[in-house]
Amino acid sequence: MPGDRMATSLIQKIARQARTTFKLLPLTVTEAGPGSAPGPGAFQDNLSQLSSLLEKVKAEDLNLTPRRNQGPRQAGPPVTYMHICESEQFSMGVFLLQAGACIPLHDHPGMHGLLKVLYGSVAIECFDKDDGEQAAAGVQFNPPLLQGQRASLRRSLRSSSRLLDQASGPCLLTPRLSNMHRIEAPNGPAAFLDILAPPYDPEAGRDCHYFKVLQPVPGKASSPAPPEQEAVWLLEVPQPADFWCGGEPYPGPQVVPDREASTKE
Repeated sequence: MPGDRMATSLIQKIARQARTTFKLLPLTVTEAGPGSAPGPGAFQDNLSQLSSLLEKVKAEDLNLTPRRNQGPRQAGPPVTYMHICESEQFSMGVFLLQAGACIPLHDHPGMHGLLKVLYGSVAIECFDKDDGEQAAAGVQFNPPLLQGQRASLRRSLRSSSRLLDQASGPCLLTPRLSNMHRIEAPNGPAAFLDILAPPYDPEAGRDCHYFKVLQPVPGKASSPAPPEQEAVWLLEVPQPADFWCGGEPYPGPQVVPDREASTKE
C-alpha cells in the first residue's frame, strides 16, 4: 500500500549480516593470524547466518541477466567488477567473467571472504598458507630462479580444486585457509558475488599480490606436507599483462551497509 515501507531486499539483508559478522574481527593484518579462522562463538554463528543468506541469492535478485556465450572472447576487459558497497568492515561487489577468462592466482592478506556464483560456473583452485614457513634455500626449481627471486617465494599447500555453479554453496576463505586462489570461467560467461572483510587497503597492509606456481626438482631438499595436501612453492609476480578488470554500474537494489533492520520487514 502507498506509504508502507518496502520489504528489505535480500542483498540488503546480506550486507547487514556481513556488517554484523565482520565487525567482530580485527581490522589489521598483524592481528589476523591463524587463530582468526572461524571457530566456535559469536563470529562462527554469524558467519553461518551469512552463508545461509548467500545460498539464497540469485542473479535476478541483483537485476542481472546472464550473458550469452558468443564464441571467442569478446572485445573489452576479460573481467568486469560491479561495486555494490563498502564499509570499514567489508566490501561487496559482483565479478563478471567472459567465457574462458581467468582471475590469476592472488592473495587476500589478513582477510576473510565469501564467493557465491550467480550464473554460469567457475573453476576455483585454492591454496592455504603454510604455517611451517619452510625455507627455500635448498630447493631447486625447473627452470632455475633468477637472482633475487628467492625472496619472493612462498611455500603453500594446495587445498582444493573444484567447479562451482549457482547451485553450489558459498566458497569461504580465511586469513589462512584458501587465502590464495585462482578463478576461471571455463564453460562460458559467469558471475559471482564477492564479499571481502576487511576490504583491500594497501596502507593497512592489505594489498593484492599475484603468484605463479613453481615446480621443484624432485628429490632436491623437498619438505613434507600433510598427506591430504600437496606442498607447492608460489613466486610473487607482477599483475599478468593479459589480465585487467573493467567496471560497470551495479543495476540492483540500493544497499546501505550500515542500515539497521526495519521493524516492518
